[in-house]
Amino acid sequence: MKNIFWVTTLLHFFCHFLVKAQEIPPIEIYTPKSYQAGNQNWSIAQSKDKYIYVANNKGLLEFNGAKWRLYPSPNETIIRSVSVFNDVIYTGCSKEFGYWQRNEFGDLYYTSLSKNLQIEFLEEEEFWNIVELDNYILFQSLERIYIYNKSNTSYSFIDSDTTIYKMFKVNGSIYFQKTKDGLYKIENGKSKLISNNDVLKNNLLVNVFNYKGKLLIETEANGFYVFNNNRLNKWDIPANKSLPQSGVYRSTQLRDGSFILGTRSNGILHLTSEGEINYHINIKSGLSNNTIHSIFEDSENNIWLALDNGVNCVNIKSPFSIYNDKEGKIGTVYASAVYNNYLYLGTNQGLYCKPILSDDEFEFIEGTQGPVRCLVKLNNSLFCGHDTGTFIVNKNIAELIIDIQGTWNIIPIKNNENLLLQGNYTGLNVIANVNGKWIFRNKIDGFDISSKFFELYNNNIFVSHESKGVYKVKVNDDFTKAEQVEKDSTLKKGLNSSIIKHNGNIFYAYKEGVFKYNPSKKKFFKDSILSQLYSKKEYTSGKLISDKENNILWGFSNKNLNYVSPGKLSSTPKVNKISFSTLLPKGLTGYENISHLQNNKHLIGTSTGYLVLDLGKLNEKTYSIFINSISTNDLKDSLQVVDKYIEGSFKSKDNNIEFSYSVAEFDKYLDTEYQYQLKGIYPEWSSWSTSSSILFKNLSYGDYVFNVRAKVGNNITNNTATYSFKIEKPWHLSNEAIVIYIFFVLLFTSLMHNLYKRYYRKQREKLIQKAERELELKELENQQQLMRFNNEKLRQDIESKNRELGISTMSLIKKNEFLNSIKKELKNVSDNDKNLKSVIRIIDKNLNNTDDWNVFEEAFNNADKDFLKKIKTMHPSLTSNDLRLCAYLRLNLSSKEIAPLLNISPRSVEVKRYRLRKKMDLPHESSLTNYILEV
Repeated sequence: MKNIFWVTTLLHFFCHFLVKAQEIPPIEIYTPKSYQAGNQNWSIAQSKDKYIYVANNKGLLEFNGAKWRLYPSPNETIIRSVSVFNDVIYTGCSKEFGYWQRNEFGDLYYTSLSKNLQIEFLEEEEFWNIVELDNYILFQSLERIYIYNKSNTSYSFIDSDTTIYKMFKVNGSIYFQKTKDGLYKIENGKSKLISNNDVLKNNLLVNVFNYKGKLLIETEANGFYVFNNNRLNKWDIPANKSLPQSGVYRSTQLRDGSFILGTRSNGILHLTSEGEINYHINIKSGLSNNTIHSIFEDSENNIWLALDNGVNCVNIKSPFSIYNDKEGKIGTVYASAVYNNYLYLGTNQGLYCKPILSDDEFEFIEGTQGPVRCLVKLNNSLFCGHDTGTFIVNKNIAELIIDIQGTWNIIPIKNNENLLLQGNYTGLNVIANVNGKWIFRNKIDGFDISSKFFELYNNNIFVSHESKGVYKVKVNDDFTKAEQVEKDSTLKKGLNSSIIKHNGNIFYAYKEGVFKYNPSKKKFFKDSILSQLYSKKEYTSGKLISDKENNILWGFSNKNLNYVSPGKLSSTPKVNKISFSTLLPKGLTGYENISHLQNNKHLIGTSTGYLVLDLGKLNEKTYSIFINSISTNDLKDSLQVVDKYIEGSFKSKDNNIEFSYSVAEFDKYLDTEYQYQLKGIYPEWSSWSTSSSILFKNLSYGDYVFNVRAKVGNNITNNTATYSFKIEKPWHLSNEAIVIYIFFVLLFTSLMHNLYKRYYRKQREKLIQKAERELELKELENQQQLMRFNNEKLRQDIESKNRELGISTMSLIKKNEFLNSIKKELKNVSDNDKNLKSVIRIIDKNLNNTDDWNVFEEAFNNADKDFLKKIKTMHPSLTSNDLRLCAYLRLNLSSKEIAPLLNISPRSVEVKRYRLRKKMDLPHESSLTNYILEV
């Protein structure tokens, strides 16, 4: 029976939490894959520079807000505890405890206290808790508490016969529980029993807190007790019925007095300072694991959870809380409203509601299946514009009053509370209140354009259609007919544009900005203040939402949620920007919606539920950026970490420098971006980037100053991290090298001077020789020219002689032929005539006249010098007549031409030729004439 009772109670408890529809704070999940270490985490602490330290199965984890780093366990055992005091990080593991400190390179190094103190541990002794008190550090295992004195580096310990379950620090005193024994306090280095009440003996303690000057003791199985004046009483709070069954294992009291309770298998509970369970978060509502090993509140009030699988950070002070419809039961929220203490959500699937202050699940309102376009509170009624028509909503009942399809929006008609203007898919309608019931009255004739965004202004209806533009529709007094439809040609149509009335003014918003209607000029003009709601670069939607209850105008952009509020000290409105992280769930573009809930809370519809924004939690935080590490390399060797606290001087080969930096900021929905500047090469600031490191490659020699700053949300860090360094000149550009270069230049100059001197001397000699040779050549050329002239003259003389010889020869031939012909004629006349014989003798004498030969010989020798001598030499047996024949043959005369010259017949000439061939011993086939011509 007892077991059945407990099972029933537990089922009731879990069901109670499962049906709740909670808005939970943002949760940042860090998985073992993201921090690259073991699954289990046991303890969490934070240093003054806001770095987070986690005791992990594999060692000590460090998180700077941008990157995780694992420092392996000093003895390769599980680190169970971590605490930070004055930036000294103390850890405890199996049979080992000590501390970590940061060196000049930004790395942590470990010092073993247990080894320095030469402590002899008990078998399998592990350290689960570390506490500081005054000048002492206390390390708690399950068997002992070691007390380390920092002043004289000595230690003492407190033994226990039973298990020391936990150790607590309350109001400057140290308490601990001995199981089956009671609650003890350490005084003067000794344990002192405070109470052995049965509750304290028979229950395991979770924690001990200060409560109004008393001890508030939390047990695992029986909740809270107040200890005062040696009396232990149950703390009477609303959560007493649930806490005993929750399996609370770890807890902490927050700075605001509330509590976070961690369970063994069901996540965490947030308990108010009055003892009410505010919310419950487990793996179904956002945690990555249900087993809580440790809870830690950091300096920014974030709650860190060391889990059995991973690390989670819960931003309980975030202005955003989230209702996440993971299962898609509700859908994308298009509209929301609070009416008669009910919260209504209009989605793409229908209309849902729940009591405003309850954690009940949303209830679907029957008959509203399909997209809800608007929820409007007018004349003490809640109107629901729907794809199927228009509904009146009261609690969880919706009544269809108009079945005309597609109601975009409903607005009041000024000076007539019984009429409302309705925009739908096919134009504009008027609905009227008749005898307490709202009914369809008429459609405005003459305008049939879908009217998603429209406003009424002085009997003119302004309608914005994103693909057609802005129309001004003038209607008659009873709103039955459009008398004039005018399209505004001065405004461009725009994607996701809208039109809205705010504080009596008409505004049109699209990508180019926000434009205000000027009634006197009947034109829209750009509003310089409201156009600050978004820039052209950040534009996503021009939809504006007027919160008339709070006099706020809302706008949306890529990275910000913006709103315009009245100026506090002037009539100029103020544009406020709320950083809207890219990780935040968002609604459908063009269907953005926001509505006021209560106080400073506003509901923003998303595609997976909704967000609740609490403007009261918005505060201006300051952030600092730190350079975590600086390393150099030459792209071949491994990284060399350098001292980040002194100005760097690097060799020229180490000209690849990497900077790692971060901002210790842990809000899930605040985006951190970085911007750097490297004076000496990049004087301008870089573009904003989410990368927390930068590598500069192949930097040339010179002096540099690296600056980096960050932007968290819209806030610039209050400092700029700076590091100055220089890269030395390469050896070939160093002073020593320059001296060597100068020496070699001088040496080279001297050598080249001598070489050039020798070269020019040789060149001069060569030039002289060349000039002399050219002069000789010139003289030779002149001589040759003179010789050519002489040869030419000689040739002319020879030609002249040859002509003379030819003329002379021809004269002789003609003369002899003439004489022979006379002689022949004379012989024919008479042979006995003596006178004729004397004449014939005279003719013969002239024919054989040696003087003619002598003249011919002289002329021949002049024309063909030494021929007769040469032929005589070659053939000594030749007679003068033979030489004479050779001369005539040399002139290439025929036998017939030679015959008169020799005064013989041609036949006799042939005989002489034959005899000459014999004397010359010429072969039979050789030509005599050719032979003589070739000599």
